[in-house]
Amino acid sequence: MDTVKKVLHIGESSQGTPPKEPTASELQELQSKYKSAQQDQVFAFYDTLSVPEKAALFSQLSSFDPAHINSITSAALNPPKAENANKEEAPLEPLPESATASILDSKPEDIEKWYESGLDLIAGDKVGVVLMAGGQGTRLGSSAPKGCFNIGLPSEKSLFQIQAERIRKLQHLAAKRAGNKEAVMPWYVMTSGPTRGPTEKYFEENGYFGLQKENVVIFEQGVLPCISNDGKILLESKGRVAVAPDGNGGIYQALFTSTVMQDMRKRGIQHIHAYCVDNCLVKVADPVFIGFAASKDVDIATKVVRKRNATESVGLILLKNGKPDVVEYSEIDKETAEAKDAKQPDVLKFRAANIVNHYYSFRFLESIPEWAHKLPHHVARKKIPYVDTDSGTTVKPEKPNGIKLEQFVFDVFPMLELSKFASLEVKREDEFSPLKNAKGTGEDDPDTSKRDILDQGKRWAQAAGATVVSSGTDDGIEVSPLISYGGEGLEKLKGQTITAPAVLEKELS
Repeated sequence: MDTVKKVLHIGESSQGTPPKEPTASELQELQSKYKSAQQDQVFAFYDTLSVPEKAALFSQLSSFDPAHINSITSAALNPPKAENANKEEAPLEPLPESATASILDSKPEDIEKWYESGLDLIAGDKVGVVLMAGGQGTRLGSSAPKGCFNIGLPSEKSLFQIQAERIRKLQHLAAKRAGNKEAVMPWYVMTSGPTRGPTEKYFEENGYFGLQKENVVIFEQGVLPCISNDGKILLESKGRVAVAPDGNGGIYQALFTSTVMQDMRKRGIQHIHAYCVDNCLVKVADPVFIGFAASKDVDIATKVVRKRNATESVGLILLKNGKPDVVEYSEIDKETAEAKDAKQPDVLKFRAANIVNHYYSFRFLESIPEWAHKLPHHVARKKIPYVDTDSGTTVKPEKPNGIKLEQFVFDVFPMLELSKFASLEVKREDEFSPLKNAKGTGEDDPDTSKRDILDQGKRWAQAAGATVVSSGTDDGIEVSPLISYGGEGLEKLKGQTITAPAVLEKELS
């Protein structure tokens, strides 16, 4: 592990143990390292700190390699030109048919085959789930972890609870298929510094929503120092460096430096589903997706939804220079965005919208130390409060004064051979409803999340043969994941009349 940390440029960390004041030689060695990197301003107030504050600052600074911070900052601000920059860049192309499939037009027997094979893998305890849940609900008006957010469903379930119950239901379906042999699908919940404690407390207070505690592993993504516009590491207080989470691409480093990879190895996990907490419609460990990816023997697969129109500002999954990649909306010209598919003239040629919903093979994640340090860092310019190292006063800037460095989870895609990458198109109304904005904005907010779940439940009930009547404008149905994972098992509703809004809820039998 020490070798891995060295490759990934991770310093010593005393996480879990109270930091101790360093010896004079330890302090001198660390100060020398920061001075060589011209970042010794972080020690400006060291002599004025109390013993616990000195210990805490020393511990925090020991977890960073200042020369590496300088290097990634420089690379992020001055991205290296591609090797073929002087040549004409290859045109963008959709992924080839050999690497794609669509729920919208696949044969029902193929979908059923993927579903059954995915359920068999779950029944064999070969599937793990990684949840990216480091964000706070700041834009939603809450400082709590986003997963704790109640989107306003009649049941008042949070995002965490909805997703936990989907895991429980899948385990139940898999066990039933395997002759009632217990199926276990571990849930690895990635938090950040501000959300780890509250997330752990929330799960404990709610009894892990019916999951076994030992099968819910909460871990933490890394952080990187915030950097001033002139390249200096900023202090948020006299005894603490200003830091920010390292982006959703930090998942790779976090998986390896935590106990997660060891736990997966011990359990025999071979297939991993990773997704973001803010999608209320996410089909956690979707057997169809797992079966699809496993059947193709790929290292990464990704779900996509069809782009609504040429101007929708979403990243697209496609081929760039012959490699799978994600290209942001702002990088695509109008002609390319509006191009039509030659085989289906009524749909866009480039329509595979990225929804950060991925499959990984365990063998690929085992290779993280070989490539994680190669992932680029991206710059986010922000207003970052800091302590002026000359005056000692705290400054709250009114305009962006620095940068936060982050990695993107999809930056690993171009490192794969095309034969080891696949994409599955799914229905947006069934699988994608992100929670990004405050209530009342009308787009990707709590109201749209609630509406999309209730609309889905209504479709399921009607497909099962129920008649849905409504006494008002709110005519949806909330179907508990404990009753149905994806619309199955609702035969008893046939011939019934349901007055909406309604909640169909029960415990597993």
